[in-house]
Amino acid sequence: MTDFQGRKAVISGATRGIGKAIARAFLEAGATVIGVYGSNRKAADAFILEWEKSPSFQDNKLFLHQCDISEDSSVLKLFNEIEQQFDTIDILINNAGIRRDAVLAMMKSDDWHRVIDVNLTGTFNMSKQAVLLMMKQKYGRIIHITSPMAHMGFAGQTNYAASKAGQIGMMRSLSKETAKRKITVNCISPGFIDTDLLEGLTADQLDQYKKIVPLKRFGKPEEVAAAVLFLAGEQASYISGAVLEITGGL
Repeated sequence: MTDFQGRKAVISGATRGIGKAIARAFLEAGATVIGVYGSNRKAADAFILEWEKSPSFQDNKLFLHQCDISEDSSVLKLFNEIEQQFDTIDILINNAGIRRDAVLAMMKSDDWHRVIDVNLTGTFNMSKQAVLLMMKQKYGRIIHITSPMAHMGFAGQTNYAASKAGQIGMMRSLSKETAKRKITVNCISPGFIDTDLLEGLTADQLDQYKKIVPLKRFGKPEEVAAAVLFLAGEQASYISGAVLEITGGL
């Protein structure tokens, strides 16, 4: 289930939180990881040092690239470099995401557009280039990291909820377009996961959110990574167009 020797995985938002856990899981399973990050070079350098000190460390397995995934020209440049180095890829994990919360009546237009641009347009840009590479070998796994907010909605998150619902709609259409090429497309929908995406919430808010989770705890990034590896593996070859929720029962 966890042997990804020879596989090449592109992961956006790969240096922190859920993305970092996913990248580590693929590395430990033998995959080559092409990690993408936005602007936090400090986090990228720290991840490289952490991997180099890992008991599972293998040289020439982790490659990090800075890229604004909301810009199609930047993503095209990134994938041109990937193609030159690796020819093709096997797995794409669209994990990068941001939040800029405010009630709709008070939301700044810039905050609406930036969340949509990164979370949804970024998923489109990355998926488009990945499909073009995967078609060369008639094989691929594409996984979007979405959110239960896509169907639940929270006050103050109209932009975030819209972007995550858009990812699910995109996945369902794309899965039908790529099926004949043996490229599966799915979503994983993590609930409250203990990462820095929860920063900005008060202690009272965190306590209230934890109480509404039937399992009465927040999830761990590693629990999401395990599900990602399952959908990216050979044993999930008949799963496409699906949303796997990791929510503790929400």
